[in-house]
Amino acid sequence: MSPPLVVVGLSHHTAPIDVRERLLLPDDRQTDLLHVMAQAPSEALLISTCNRVELYVVGPGTDLHERTRTALTGAAGNDLAPYLYSHQGEAAVLHLFRVAASLDSMVLGEPQILGQVKDAFEQAQRLGAARGELARIFAAAFGSAKRVRSETELGRAATSMASAAVEMARHIFDGLDGKTVLLVGAGEMAELSGKHLISAGAAKVLVANRTFERAEALAATLRGQAVPFDRMEECLVLADVVVCTTASPRPVITKEKVSRVLKPRKHRPLFLVDLAVPRDVEPEVQRLDGVYAFDVDDIQKVVAENQAARAAAAGRAEVLVAEEVARYIRQRAVRDQVPVLAQLRARAEQIRRSELERAISNLSVPLSADQAKVIEAMTSAIVNKMLHQPTAKLRAVQAGESELADAAAELFGLDGAPRKAGEG
Repeated sequence: MSPPLVVVGLSHHTAPIDVRERLLLPDDRQTDLLHVMAQAPSEALLISTCNRVELYVVGPGTDLHERTRTALTGAAGNDLAPYLYSHQGEAAVLHLFRVAASLDSMVLGEPQILGQVKDAFEQAQRLGAARGELARIFAAAFGSAKRVRSETELGRAATSMASAAVEMARHIFDGLDGKTVLLVGAGEMAELSGKHLISAGAAKVLVANRTFERAEALAATLRGQAVPFDRMEECLVLADVVVCTTASPRPVITKEKVSRVLKPRKHRPLFLVDLAVPRDVEPEVQRLDGVYAFDVDDIQKVVAENQAARAAAAGRAEVLVAEEVARYIRQRAVRDQVPVLAQLRARAEQIRRSELERAISNLSVPLSADQAKVIEAMTSAIVNKMLHQPTAKLRAVQAGESELADAAAELFGLDGAPRKAGEG
């Protein structure tokens, strides 16, 4: 039987931002964790984003769930245990498919998560941690997400983290026409934010990044201006909207820094939106007069107000995801039929031959060669006819019979039969 999938993690559903930023693991620790969990025959994959950290593992052993949980808490501290959730088997598959389709995201339908899951998959493949069943599960999840995108309005109707931030900025300034934007960071989220802000009417875009070449590249894309990272304070005087998306382990915009620019700004309102985890903006900044600072948890409140408009699309997407999970389970069952059928026929043949040899040895008169052939053919025919219907059913694996292989293995006492609690 294919080994079950286990997932252990935390997300914005279970942990506040100060907990999530503690579990955002650097690349070397992610690699170490995958190497520990992906010892053959096990496979492992780690999704690590600002809003979720999840460890997916496929492998043998009834203690796989506990080993996965122990590995994840060990990477960041046992005090995180109360925030963790876990799923096993088909529940874990459904969870993954929903994550990939952006049905579990902070912003329902946001497109970034699928790219992040694909990046995690590519990393696991490079490390040799996703090879067989785990690779098949994720390939099926990507196909499911693609179907959701093409057959529902979820992606088109969704509000991304970046556009949610723009909506908040619009509210603060009663429109963004003519406003100056400072992007701190030059990654994908910064680019998306810049494009949304320009579409909303922003007149000028400044880009500050520790790597100046990346700032120049993004500024060129947005027709803006790159500025050295050490001149950020000057840019804070000019900017109306600041969007932070760096991967800095410490805040890059502090209360002290913002306090110094308030006077030269002549107390114009300053809107800061922090899309980074760990946070780029010190929480104390929001206490300053005329400063409006929001982090990713604050954005969730804006997103919640928009859920009704996407409810119908999400409902349709949930149906499609359920269909794709069922499809994957059926396909996995088909793969599992081969060893079950082989074991079943081998067991039947072993019994037939053993009983035939015992019967012949008890005869008082030896059988002739022709008589032996007749008896051989008769016993083979009995076995084949007895197994015909079970074989046909196992090969067909009709909808709703995904557990048929397990049932057959248990019924006939085969090696693949699932063990009951307490069995050795």
